[in-house]
Amino acid sequence: MLKKLVNLSRFNKQLILILTDFVVLVAVLLGSFSIRYGYWYFPENNFIFSLIFVAPAIGCAIFLSLGLYRSVTRYVGFNALWSITKGITLYALIWGVIAFLGGVEGIPRSIVLLNWALSILAIGGLRLVARWLFTSGVTFKYNKKLGIKKRVLIYGAGEAGIQLAAALTRSQEYTPLGFIDDSKELQTAEIWGLIVYSPDNIGKVIAKLRIDEILIAMPAVSRARRFNIVTILESYSVQVRMLPSVSDLAGGKVSVDDLRKVHIEDLLGRDKVAVNQNLLTKNIKDKIVLVTGAGGSIGSELCRQVLNLKPKVLILFEMNELALYKIDKELLSCNKSKIEIYPVLGNVNNSKRLNKVFKYFNVDTVYHTAAYKHVPIVEFNNAEGADNNIFGTLSCAQAAIKNKIKTFVLISTDKAVRPTNTMGATKRTSELILQALAKTQTITKFTMVRFGNVLDSSGSVIPLFKEQINNGGPLTVTDRNVIRYFMTISEAVELVIQAGAMGTGGDVFILDMGEPVSIDDLAKKMIKLSGLELRDELNPNGDIEIKYIGLRPGEKLYEELLVGDDCTKTNNPLIMRAEEEMILWEDLKPLLDSLKKEVIDCDQEKIRMILAELVPGFKPQTDIVDILYKKN
Repeated sequence: MLKKLVNLSRFNKQLILILTDFVVLVAVLLGSFSIRYGYWYFPENNFIFSLIFVAPAIGCAIFLSLGLYRSVTRYVGFNALWSITKGITLYALIWGVIAFLGGVEGIPRSIVLLNWALSILAIGGLRLVARWLFTSGVTFKYNKKLGIKKRVLIYGAGEAGIQLAAALTRSQEYTPLGFIDDSKELQTAEIWGLIVYSPDNIGKVIAKLRIDEILIAMPAVSRARRFNIVTILESYSVQVRMLPSVSDLAGGKVSVDDLRKVHIEDLLGRDKVAVNQNLLTKNIKDKIVLVTGAGGSIGSELCRQVLNLKPKVLILFEMNELALYKIDKELLSCNKSKIEIYPVLGNVNNSKRLNKVFKYFNVDTVYHTAAYKHVPIVEFNNAEGADNNIFGTLSCAQAAIKNKIKTFVLISTDKAVRPTNTMGATKRTSELILQALAKTQTITKFTMVRFGNVLDSSGSVIPLFKEQINNGGPLTVTDRNVIRYFMTISEAVELVIQAGAMGTGGDVFILDMGEPVSIDDLAKKMIKLSGLELRDELNPNGDIEIKYIGLRPGEKLYEELLVGDDCTKTNNPLIMRAEEEMILWEDLKPLLDSLKKEVIDCDQEKIRMILAELVPGFKPQTDIVDILYKKN
């Protein structure tokens, strides 16, 4: 019967509800008279008879005007109950006025009050009972039978967890079966009819209730605590989803749509450090800011954060037309402050173009992110990698000096430290260029910021693993022993902006990337947290396997952030100033001139030879593998 009601059209459901309300209001009026007189009452007076059987139509009309029949019964909430109370109050008053204006004897004043109170109890109670039947009764039972709904536990019985439970009862995808909470006071209690379990018994609860997913509803908890929870849950074959942070929840209200899969940042186990707002705004607010490589992973996030810091003008400098179009379109859609944004197509190697752009806009601050960064690709294209990364940086730096730009920040990489590949050697050479040029003048302040991998950047292992999981595997890992430093892209950019504001000229800053992450362990975690099982020798019937494909050209097992051991702390615990050796410009320039000639000639052996002279720590891991290279 209930299942048939659920499947009725919305119009038919509303019609049934109106008729039900009419019958209930009639019954309540008769009941009010019966309670008042102390016996079963049925009117003999025609006017009273009409009032009892016609007046409820007034109530239904009022409910209709208030929109009470637009909401679905099983979704009714406290806002709807408040609307019911207002509607019944108006109905009771109108009924009372009509009754007393009629001047008919036999209608005590107390009838109005009784009718009002009983109508609220009956109409409101009817909807609450119906909601319970549809959510806890019919929906759960027949979906359970069909296996449609996912059986879930909610980790966190606080306000967010309770809101989520309420939202899930209206969902066609999830059936909440209980809470998990650390609070001893809440454990064994019932909230919304759901038992609160201890995390100590989570394994037994998962098995007993046949849980499919665990939903973490703790938006205010620290990243370190989320990491601990996720680490515990990864040992069970359940998918884990969670609510984002409080700042990401619009209006503080929780809905099913807010749920997301566990992100890799949830596995970092380290809380964000509070930003220094003065440092963030120092080189940006009311300034003319230019970002090279504006369409790249780091560049686009820089543009987003710069825009939020309210520059006077933001110039997007990018050679890829599609990437430039995308970031320009995105920024224009969220440009509430109507800041001037200019998308400029250009190559950092085109010094004339750079000088015109810098001069035309009278740029104050440059964030130089444009670079070829994918290690194997650069290894296969040595000359282009050196030309873009080294001489593109040189062109930008010289244009900055010529146009008296105040601040120039280079985005560098941990691969610049004792590099084993061309990409790393070119980035270290770029650092040397800025260090040298910083000593030749005092107007342009050059700063370099060096950090490791950022999560979900283009070419990163994270989106690759996600894609491979969605495709059913296998996950490809280069080596079991590979470790990498990771940081969220937004956090990295925040620190870049702050570090750039700390620079005094020629500074090399390094970001504290936390503890390194095993890529093999990361792959296994992502499989488990997707609700899947690793397929290996111990579990041949698992879902997804991991294949080890060997290190690619130029790759090494681990990355470093410091060339030497010397570094000093700054006011931000995640930013350190490195004391790196440098080369004076008069010694550096001849080597760069020689390198430029070999890049033009595409002489792979001489390019590598000069890079080794420029960067003493450069020790290539492989022979030359450039696509155009042929041995004599």
